[in-house]
Parts: sequence; C-alpha cells; structure tokens
Amino acid sequence: MLTPRMYYTDTTGGSPFAKDPDVIRFGDRYLMYYTIRTPDCLAVGIAASDDLDRWERVGEVTPEMEIERKGLAAPAALVHEGRVHLFYQSYGTGPRDAICHAVADDGLRFERDPSNPVFRPTGDWTCGRAIDADIVRHGDRWLLYAATRDPNMRVQMLTAARAPAECSFSRDCWTQVADRPILRPELDWERDCIEAPTVCERGGVLYMFYAGAYNNEPQQIGVAVSRDGIEWTRLSDRPLLPDGAPDEWNASESGHPGLFVDDDGATHLFFQGNRTDGADWYLSRMRVEWERGLPYLVRPRDGRQFRIEAPPQGLDDAWVCISK
Repeated sequence: MLTPRMYYTDTTGGSPFAKDPDVIRFGDRYLMYYTIRTPDCLAVGIAASDDLDRWERVGEVTPEMEIERKGLAAPAALVHEGRVHLFYQSYGTGPRDAICHAVADDGLRFERDPSNPVFRPTGDWTCGRAIDADIVRHGDRWLLYAATRDPNMRVQMLTAARAPAECSFSRDCWTQVADRPILRPELDWERDCIEAPTVCERGGVLYMFYAGAYNNEPQQIGVAVSRDGIEWTRLSDRPLLPDGAPDEWNASESGHPGLFVDDDGATHLFFQGNRTDGADWYLSRMRVEWERGLPYLVRPRDGRQFRIEAPPQGLDDAWVCISK
C-alpha cells in the first residue's frame, strides 16, 4: 500500500480513528484538532507538531455541557488575540446537532461558551442541524460556515452566519446570511452531500474547499470561489482531490478538508481518508500552490500535482482578472 509522508491516526477508541482535521500555528508549534472515537462517544483529539508531518497526541476535548452529552466532533480552530477559539458540533442528536464555541489560553484546556450552542440555521428549507464549522475573517466581519440538511434529513448543504469584527463569538453575535443554502449538491460526484467547508482569503477573494458526497461514496474534495462569502461559484465540475487508486491509503475516499495558512503564507490542505470503507480513518496533507488565481495541490511524497480540470467556460480568464 502506498502511504503519504503524513499518515496520522488515533487509537483512543481501540482502532485507528482520526477524522475532520483542522490545524493552527500557536506559539512555537502547530496544533491539530480532529475527531476521535473514545469508548463512550465521539470527542476531539489534539496533536502537536513542529513540521506538519510528524504529530504527537497532547490532549483531548471531551463532553462537559448537556448539549455535548452524546459527543462532540468536527472542530475548527482560530487564533484570535492570543487565544485559541474552538468551534465544534454537538453530536448524536440528529437534527438538533448545533455549532458550539469554547476558548483556551493554551490551546489545550477549553472553557465553554455559556451561550452554547452559538449557531443553528432556521427556515423551512432546513431541519435546523448545523455541523462541520469553519470561521474566516472577511473585511469588517466574521463569517461562520456550517453544513445542514433539508427537512427530510437526506440532502446535506451549506449555510452561513456573520458577526461583526469586534465580538465575543457567542450566540447573540451571529446572524444567518440567507434563508436558503449558500451551496448545495448539484454535480454527479457530489451526490446528496456538500459538507466540511474550509475557507481562506487571498487578495480579497474567498476560496472554499469542500467535501462532496457522504463518506466512502466516495467523498472527494472540490473548490468554489466568492467575492462576498455568500454567493459561490464552483471552479470545476470535477473534484480537485479525488479518492486514491486501489493501492493507496485513501482508495475509499479523500474527504473533510481543512485549510491551514502558515505565517509565511504557505497553504496546506489537511484531509481524511481510508481504504477500508470506513473501518479505520487516517489524516494526511498536501501543499496548496497557486497559479493565475487557481489553486492546485502538490503531493509531498512524490511531487504529483492535482489541478482543476475543465473550469467553467470563461471562468479562468475572468477569475484571473478579479484575483490579481
């Protein structure tokens, strides 16, 4: 089996299980937050690294509040004013799962936001569920992204909320941006699911890497772009990062992306994968490079490149103009 340079998992629950990665630089090291399976429920693991490839488990975040009683998962971390803010979902309550918030001075010991949950969408188009959070600063506001489902709990799609730049990230800060999904599955490879949005900004333009299709269908990773963070356009009708070949570790899927932009501007895409239809789960990364306003991926092990194929007609030249 071909394996990548970064090939990380967690055996807290007995078998290899690490999903939903998100990475920050905090102090003199990198911290990665990810979903683990404990003997009792899903929770959040914390690992540390000094090179983004070799990781050592250094902590965990386990249920404390009533809303987390059945579990928590899919963390997104933000370093803001010297503290680590963690956005994560409650787990195990179906349509009542929602986005929660906690904060830590050391990135390890988190104090819960007493207003939890801080966000779940409303409207007759959604069941009210919110999972897979990500947060990005855009101009004079924060944008919080999440996945939700239709009222029948069948189709997964994206929602978003905004908050002023000066805020506590608590529930009263957030306002839903639209009474509709901001992105929903439309392409064949996305099937009935778009989830795990992860966003970065380059030159005033927002780039969203997202997961299409439910786990192991296979789940693969696509890219969309936006000027305002609400209206999104796909860069291609094909995934940027597909599932791997039959002899590779991610033969069953390449899923749940997490973007990390380092202090020097270097961009990395972390993601989950497996080759066992979900019997175990591992995490890896690829470097994100940019050319004429379009991202592409470089596999560290051998330098193989994954590029956007067949962007929509006219989008390439138009996007180059607005992304300069």
